[in-house]
Amino acid sequence: MGAGRTVLVTGVSRDLGRTFARSLAADPGVDRVIGVDVIPPRGDLGDVTFVRADIRTPVIAKVIAKEDVDTVVHMSVIATPGSAGGRGTMKELNVIGTMQLLAACQKSEQVRRLVVKSSTIAYGASSRDPAMFTEEMQPRRPARTGYAKDVIEVEGYVRGFGRRRPDVQVALLRCANVIGPRIVSPLTSYLRLPVIPTVLGFDPRMQFLHESDLYRVLQHAVLSDVAGTFNVAGDGPLMLSQTLRRMGRPSVPVPGIAFGGLGAALKSARLADLSPELVAFLTYGRGVDTTRMRTVLGFEPRMSTAEALHEFVETLPPAPRRSERVLAALADRLPAVDADGEVPASERRSPRLSVAGGDSG
Repeated sequence: MGAGRTVLVTGVSRDLGRTFARSLAADPGVDRVIGVDVIPPRGDLGDVTFVRADIRTPVIAKVIAKEDVDTVVHMSVIATPGSAGGRGTMKELNVIGTMQLLAACQKSEQVRRLVVKSSTIAYGASSRDPAMFTEEMQPRRPARTGYAKDVIEVEGYVRGFGRRRPDVQVALLRCANVIGPRIVSPLTSYLRLPVIPTVLGFDPRMQFLHESDLYRVLQHAVLSDVAGTFNVAGDGPLMLSQTLRRMGRPSVPVPGIAFGGLGAALKSARLADLSPELVAFLTYGRGVDTTRMRTVLGFEPRMSTAEALHEFVETLPPAPRRSERVLAALADRLPAVDADGEVPASERRSPRLSVAGGDSG
């Protein structure tokens, strides 16, 4: 495909979609960018043409036809139920929205390229995982609920579309956890806590992708002729313990059995959402092989995992002095732990507990 294409970007009411659409519109290889969402974005869209449309309805097919769209970038698969108005709406936006968008692309004779922002959460996180997932591998424990299940369903529909329209180049980008100053996600909310709870006895491996590299890889995928599924992450995984040391955040080890109750407390306080998939990630971690990203897609992130974390940390406010009070509040909600890290049967239903002080990370 040559230069001068017309690109439709979904999900532009959120910061990620809006920022990417703006940067893409400035690229000389792109004639026009049409940004689509159900509500207008709050920030400036620059040269992007905004069209108010719900991708869950057939109206998206009319937008694609009317604007002569030849490239579609799907960025509206969301990870947080709160931002969508609840889990039911989130699933509708993610799964039904994707189905309608793909149906619209299938009808269009103009569409020649589809880029989908997916997530490495598709691989899940379990004790049976390999050290590094390659693109051909399947999750060892398939997700049954939440964002991870949505991602797996979305990817299945995208593969089906690719089989039905082999003339359309499909690039599926499985991105590691994106971090950056403006990123609000379950993981960044967790890392912004004044005291970080960790799962007792586990030190999960993490990979990050800086938000600027996310925009770069999406733009690269739009202007490339390469199709396929690609893991996208910064070099060099970090253990959670290393991550917290580099952040200078205090942490408190919490027995796995108590993490659910802690997550409910943090969610009710609107501090963080420790979803089941995030808890699994914070327990077992996840590593992905990025060989195909370099050798086939031809993309190299500018920031490693450690560099992306450093840039994120630089923008964090200092940990509040109320950390000790937060630790005490956490301790009040946890069951007691014996010397072996086990929760005695007599304590399992107790809402109170003492935790030996959190380490320094």
